[in-house]
Formats: sequence, C-alpha cells, structure tokens
Amino acid sequence: MVRTRFAPSPTGMLHVGGLRTALFAYLYARKHKGDFLIRIEDTDRNRFVEGGIEQIIDSLSWGNIKIDEGVMLENNAIVQKGEKGPYIQSERFELYQKYAMKLLESGHAYYAFDTAEELDKMREVQLASKQKQVYARASMRNSFTLSQEEVKNLLAAQAPYVLRLRIPENEMIEFDDLVRGKVKIHSSEVDDQILLKSDGFPTYHLANVVDDYLMEITHVIRGEEWLPSTPKHVLLYRAFGWQAPTFAHLSLLINEQKQKLSKRHGDVSVTDFKEKGYLPEALINFIAFLGWNPGDEREIFSLEDLTSEFDFDKVSKAPAVFNREKLNWYNRQYMMNMDLHEVTRRALPFFKHQGILDRDEIDDKEEFEVLKKIVNLERGRVDTLAELPAAVGFIFSDDLSYDPGLLVWKKSTVEDAKDKLQQIYNVLQADISEEMWNKETLEEHVISWIKENEYGVGDVLWPTRVALSGQKNSPGPFEIAEVLGKEKTLQRISNALKT
Repeated sequence: MVRTRFAPSPTGMLHVGGLRTALFAYLYARKHKGDFLIRIEDTDRNRFVEGGIEQIIDSLSWGNIKIDEGVMLENNAIVQKGEKGPYIQSERFELYQKYAMKLLESGHAYYAFDTAEELDKMREVQLASKQKQVYARASMRNSFTLSQEEVKNLLAAQAPYVLRLRIPENEMIEFDDLVRGKVKIHSSEVDDQILLKSDGFPTYHLANVVDDYLMEITHVIRGEEWLPSTPKHVLLYRAFGWQAPTFAHLSLLINEQKQKLSKRHGDVSVTDFKEKGYLPEALINFIAFLGWNPGDEREIFSLEDLTSEFDFDKVSKAPAVFNREKLNWYNRQYMMNMDLHEVTRRALPFFKHQGILDRDEIDDKEEFEVLKKIVNLERGRVDTLAELPAAVGFIFSDDLSYDPGLLVWKKSTVEDAKDKLQQIYNVLQADISEEMWNKETLEEHVISWIKENEYGVGDVLWPTRVALSGQKNSPGPFEIAEVLGKEKTLQRISNALKT
C-alpha cells in the first residue's frame, strides 16, 4: 500500500513550496488508493514557532488537503491519529537514542569529541588549501583517532560529543528518483553527517529515516534541497538493514526574475495568499502546474481531476516559475465560474475588513441577494476577493467625487451631456416603476428610447454610467442601476446634473 507523508518543521507559516510538496504527496497517495500522513519535525527547538503546527495544518485544510493519519486539528486543538505515532518528533526521542546506539554498535556511527574551536580550525585549513568542506575523520578527535581507553575516559568524564555517520570510502552511492531518474553520488562528496547532537537531540537525517521506516512510508516526496542528503539516508537504510523508500525530489520554485522564491521578493506563505483573497481551488490548481503538466492544453483542474491525472512521469526537474500573473488568471477563472452565491459568501469577510459591512455573515435573504448582484458587477474585473470591496465601493458611497469633464463622451459637449442626462432622468423617473426596475427592463426600454430618438448610444450611456459610478472604467449603467435601485439611481443622475 502506498503511504506518503508531509513532514514540515513548525518554524513559521507554511510556504507555497511546502504546499506544493504536500499536494504532490497527497495526490500520489490518492491516485494509488493509499494514505497521506502528516508528521511534525520539531527537533530544531531554536527555530520552533508557537502556533506553527496549528498554522500549517490550518493551511492544508484551507487547501482541501485531507489528512488520513498523523497530526490533525480538531476544534482548534492538536490531535494525533494512527497506530504509528507519536507523529511529533519531539515525543520520539527515546526511539532515536535507541537506533543511534544500534548504529554505534554495528560500526556505522562513531563518537566525535571535537570542540567548536577545533572544527573552525579544521574548516580554515580546508579553505586555505582549497579542500572540500567535509569532516576530516582521520585528523580530528573521534573513535578512529583515539584509543578505546581514551574514548572510554572521555565518556566517563561526560565530555561533550556527537555521533557521526561513517561514510564508506571510494564508493558510488546510487538511488532511483521518480523525478530525476538514476542518481549517482560518490562517497567522497558526502560528509560524515552528525546523527546525534551534543545535547542528545537527533538531526533531521537520523530522525527522518527512523520515522519514515517505522511509519512504513513507501514514497518520500520532498524538495530538491534534500537531494544532496539522500545518499546519507540511503546509507542509513542500508546500515539498519531496511528497504529504502522510493524518492521523488521536486524542483526549486523561482520567481519571474529566476531567483529562488523567498519572503524578500513578496508574499510566499499560504496565509499571505489566503489573506489577499485568493481562492484555495485556484491556488491549488496553479501550484499543481509548478513542475507538473498533463501533457495537453488543459489548464483548469479540480482537486478530483488532479487526483485522477497526477503522476510523476509528467513532473519536470527544471525549476518552476511562480508567475503571479498566471496565478491571478487562475483566480479570475475560478471567481467567474464559481456559483455566485458561494463567491459572495467567501467575499463577506473582506467586505467586513474594509468596513463596508459590520459582519461577515448575512442572514437576511434579500440583503444577501442584493450583495450578490453587487459582487457580480466586478467579480470578472478583479483578481482577488480582497479587491472586490474597493472595486464596488462606489455602490456604497453617499457622495461620489469625480471630475465633471468625465461625463462628456468623446466629441460631445458639456451641454449635450447635460441634456442627455436630463432626458434619461425623465425617462427613468416616468417610465419604469420600482417593481419593473431590473437590468433587463432598463436595458430594453432605454436602448429602444435611444434608437427612437436617433441618439448615439455612447452619448447617452457614457454620461449615465459615469453619473452612477463616478469612474472612467466601471460596469455598465444598467447593471449599476439595478443594484442601486430607482431612488439612488435618480439621485446620482440629479447630482451629476448639478455638477
């Protein structure tokens, strides 16, 4: 059975690169009817951020990525579900100590007693002689250069030490990668990695391998930054006598300037995009295409579509460009094609945040229907939900402020604009009742009236639209008038006449 995992460190908000890793692991597990697990790797306590676990799980939940096993949230509380736990590494220290000792006993790990000063000196010598920056096992203070008696005495005296992995000499380490094919790295390129730090905490490498094996992970899907570490992991599996999982290392995410995607260049966390008003469906669809492609012209994929289509044979090892214009395009597509009721419901918190509404839920059906029409005015003209309140702000304004010259259409004149506004005012006031006040009736009646009088459409509709919106670019006058209602529509035209 396929078992994949996402194993983030709770050091801050979930990066979009982390979301992509989680998504690909999730899709692969779902495609093969397997399980998707969440494990929290919190052995680096110096970088631990309070609330980080909750934030990560919440971001995955927002993206509709369902967790089968491991760390989850229930009623905003962290829970762990499954038979392979605990799923938080800081609760598994005894296991790491146990397996580290096994490596020591089998000769695959060794004690190293070097001080920080001695290690700095080693690096200085290597740098000066242009040697590779790896641990110099043959010249440092460790189990190979010290006698058994010296090692025993140092341990008895509780001298600080670390446990290091013994890398074999002159060997080609090979493994198959679902993205990169066969990977070969010579052992001379691999450092004697620290497995247990001087404080007894395991490093990522030991904890990762032990946990993946004990949790029966079949496929390790992670970013390419872990590719250089994989030979160490392959050797650890071999040292324990365990079958290594299948690896898949995803390409780097870069921005439009070909730089690594980072906070310095703008928003990069899932929370950032959530707060900017991006729909989770759009972000997930966009992120799926960062390194994967179905091989045809299709671009819009639901999570269910991705599940059935996804596989690593169409995942590229080339860096993936995080193009924000493309993300905006995706978001516009989803905003336009999503049910209007649902788009409006999701937009409510943004209207509240902008101070247009005093709540983020509307129980009154009629009030909600009006807001739906308002949202529909601009949902095809903005990139995100967060942009909607400002875009339709003119609807809620009590006093529009604009240059009166904006009311004049192309080669028309102020006098003509005023005349057309007065006439359209009279027509709307006299001919269309409150009960008949809707976009279709307004458009049919006004366009017919324009043709009867042989007026230019722009000569009438341009000043009317500006009078209603106060903007050079806005939705059409009939859509706006329907939302404003008869009284407010006539009031705005009257105000335009006064200006």
